[in-house]
Amino acid sequence: MYAIIATGGKQYTVSEGDVIKVEKLGVNAGDTVTFDQVLFVNDGDAKVGNPTVAGASVTASVIGEGKDKKVIVYKYKRKTGYHKKNGHRQLFTKVKIEKINA
Repeated sequence: MYAIIATGGKQYTVSEGDVIKVEKLGVNAGDTVTFDQVLFVNDGDAKVGNPTVAGASVTASVIGEGKDKKVIVYKYKRKTGYHKKNGHRQLFTKVKIEKINA
């Protein structure tokens, strides 16, 4: 059984027991989070949402928060001597999928 959920402007394919990184949720470690935007559920027969599956949700427990690896942003314009280098580390929340309710 797996589902496709939407959170933080991205879509994730999840099944029970998976550990995924999502955009920062601002929730303490050990708490539970419910994702209500379930776009697709497959439990033997496929249920496709329009845009979401009615009555479906995914329950997850929060493991912790952190920062991803640094992404280098380099801007450059030729012939003018202009270049600028910046770095960015995106914040994330690590969650473990406990149950898919369909």
